[in-house]
Amino acid sequence: MKNKEIKILLSAPRGFCAGVERAIEIVKKSIKKYGAPVYVRHEIVHNKYVVDSLKAIGAIFIEELEEIKDKTRPVIFSAHGVPKAIPLQATKYKMEYIDATCPLVSKVHREAENLYKAGYHIILIGHNNHPEVIGTMGQLPEGAIDLIQDEHDVEAYELDQNKKIGYTTQTTLSIDDTQNIIKALKKKFPEIKAPFKEDICYATTNRQSAVKNIAKQCDMFFVLGSRNSSNSVRLVEVAEQAGCAHAELIHSESEIPFEQLLNCKTIGISSGASAPEILVEDFINKLKNKFQIKIEEVEIIKENIVFKVPSKLN
Repeated sequence: MKNKEIKILLSAPRGFCAGVERAIEIVKKSIKKYGAPVYVRHEIVHNKYVVDSLKAIGAIFIEELEEIKDKTRPVIFSAHGVPKAIPLQATKYKMEYIDATCPLVSKVHREAENLYKAGYHIILIGHNNHPEVIGTMGQLPEGAIDLIQDEHDVEAYELDQNKKIGYTTQTTLSIDDTQNIIKALKKKFPEIKAPFKEDICYATTNRQSAVKNIAKQCDMFFVLGSRNSSNSVRLVEVAEQAGCAHAELIHSESEIPFEQLLNCKTIGISSGASAPEILVEDFINKLKNKFQIKIEEVEIIKENIVFKVPSKLN
C-alpha cells in the first residue's frame, strides 16, 4: 500500500465559516465571563468534535430550557437560530441569554418578518425539522409561513388566490437544487416576491463552488463533517452532481475505505462549515500512513468575513 501514490486536491475555501467561528467564540467567552457551567440550547454547531471540546471546558448542551436545573446560569442559543418563543421563555425564567444565531440566519428572520408585515404569505425553502427551519418558521404566527422541500411540494402547493406570496430559503442548501425549486415557484406564482439578496450564505456558496471546481478530476471525494450538518451533506451531493463517481461524508464514526483508495489516482477533500481544520489534518495523516501522498490546494476565493461577538462579552 505504502508504494501507492495518491494525489489529493484540497478544496478551498473549506471548513469553518464566520458564523461558526463567532458561535464557538461566544461559548468560550461566555465561560470566561460567567464561569462554568454555561448552558447551550441545541448543539452550538453541528459537529461532534466541536461540541465535545466545548463540553470539556464547561458547556452543557440541552435541547429545551426546562432541562436547565440552575436557572441562574446563562444560556446560549445556537448558530442555527431559535423561534421567538425561546427568548421569551428565557425572560420568563429570568435567565440571562446570549444569542449566537449566525447574522446571515438573522437576516432571513428579518426578511420573513418584513414580508409578513407587508401582507405576504411566505414560503420557506428548506429541510423539515432542521433547527434553522424551526427557528425561521418560529419567527411568525402559525400558518403565516409554509415549508417547501422540493419541486413536488411546489406542484402540490395550493394558496388562496387573493394572497400575495414571497419566499425565503434556508442558508445551507445546495444552490443548484434551490434554483430548480425557485424556478418551479416562479412558474406557478409569477408574482412571487424574491429576497432582496440571495439567502444561501456566502460560505455555503463558496464551499460548493470550490468542490464543483475539482470534483470531475477526482476518483473519490471526501467531505469531513457531521451527519446532521446540512451544508456538509450538501457538499457530498454537489461533488457527485459535478461528476465525481463516488463521494462520501467522513464523520466521527466513519471507517476510511482504504481498499477502494487503492484504485484511485486523485481524490478530493473538503469540509463542512462546522468542521474544524484539525479533522482534515487527521484524515490526511491517516492516508499518509498508508500511501505516498501529494497535496495540491485549489483555492477559488479568499474569505475574509468576520462577525463580531456581542459587545457584552468583550
